[in-house]
Amino acid sequence: MYAIVRCGGRQEKVAVDDVLTVDKVAGEVGSTVTLPAVLVVDGDNVVSAPGEVAKYTVTAEILGATKGPKINIMHYRNKTGYKRRMGHRQPYTQVKVTGIKAGK
Repeated sequence: MYAIVRCGGRQEKVAVDDVLTVDKVAGEVGSTVTLPAVLVVDGDNVVSAPGEVAKYTVTAEILGATKGPKINIMHYRNKTGYKRRMGHRQPYTQVKVTGIKAGK
């Protein structure tokens, strides 16, 4: 069984015990977060209707904070002596999928 969930402006394919890196989520390490499902596949049964998918819950446990790769930004204007160097590291949260369950 796996699901496609929406998190942080992206869609990710997840199964139980998968570890994901998603955009920063508010919460303590060890707390549980619910991810909205877009599609659920259980064997031959594929559920994609919004009313049916809303019955499924995908839960995940927060493992901790992490950062993305360093991005170097250089601004330069020709013949003026203007140079500016900046960097950026996007904050992320690692979560572990603990369950995909059908509701009522």
